[in-house]
Amino acid sequence: MTEAPTKADAGDGPGRVGIWTFAFDGQPAGRVREVAAEVEEAGYGAIWFGEAFGRETAGQAWLLLSATRHITVASGIANIAFRDPIAAATATRTLGEAFPGRYLLGLGGHRVDDTVRELDGYPMPARGRAVATMTAYLDAMDAVPAHSPRPDPAPRRVLAALGPKMLRLAAERTWGAHPYFVPVEHTVRARALMGPGAFLGVEQAVVLDTDSARARELATAHVAGYVASAPHQEANVRRLGFGDADLTGGPSRRLVDAIVAYGDAEAIRRRVRDHLDAGADHVCIQVLTADPAGLPDREWRELAPALLR
Repeated sequence: MTEAPTKADAGDGPGRVGIWTFAFDGQPAGRVREVAAEVEEAGYGAIWFGEAFGRETAGQAWLLLSATRHITVASGIANIAFRDPIAAATATRTLGEAFPGRYLLGLGGHRVDDTVRELDGYPMPARGRAVATMTAYLDAMDAVPAHSPRPDPAPRRVLAALGPKMLRLAAERTWGAHPYFVPVEHTVRARALMGPGAFLGVEQAVVLDTDSARARELATAHVAGYVASAPHQEANVRRLGFGDADLTGGPSRRLVDAIVAYGDAEAIRRRVRDHLDAGADHVCIQVLTADPAGLPDREWRELAPALLR
């Protein structure tokens, strides 16, 4: 078993605040490189990106790392259904060797039932129970022989963890956890479960818009999409005390306000601070806009003075 490094062993790390986005996938490589450099220049500590059917996670990471000098680049997450542990281990080592201390591997994508679901029409079969599947994947990654130079320091790993068992696994076997689509109450519970030594990097969806009706409309669409299509996210919010009244017929105002922060930069800063005060080490903001395929680089620039002060 690989010993999980503590925060104190990990170097500078991703700082207190970063950005999270799926939108790089829809942009040409040159634009991605340009904006990544701008995000670094603005002072954010990390760039997190998701993985679906856009760029492969290691290739996306290389693109971002090569365009920047010191910022952490984090997969949030690399889907374990998309590559076997050998490919994951060797790609991670390569990035760790080329960009020492800057690549953070987030792993997730485990399925918890036997249902075959489709993603953009592509069948995505289940891989078994979540904790057992992820444990086996980590074991297999750790067992892959190294026939190339070992990176120093070894790249850090985190898990997409929501429930108690996965949060404990994240604390025991990796650097920590990357919860997604969670309210501040989840951060409180995650820190209590994981203890003080594990990294906790929380995604926070935000809408930068002082028109409350327009902002709430975007926020509601975001929340509705996840609770309708992601059973593990629905299960998690139910575990946090949200019930049928919050989920049936569209998400309630209470649930939307818990998941998405919206308003001016100060309102968003307060939500980020709430997560940090609740025990998060890092908060990565996902800016929601009316164009989900577009890069919210204007919003990232506008939010930086408030979030990074």
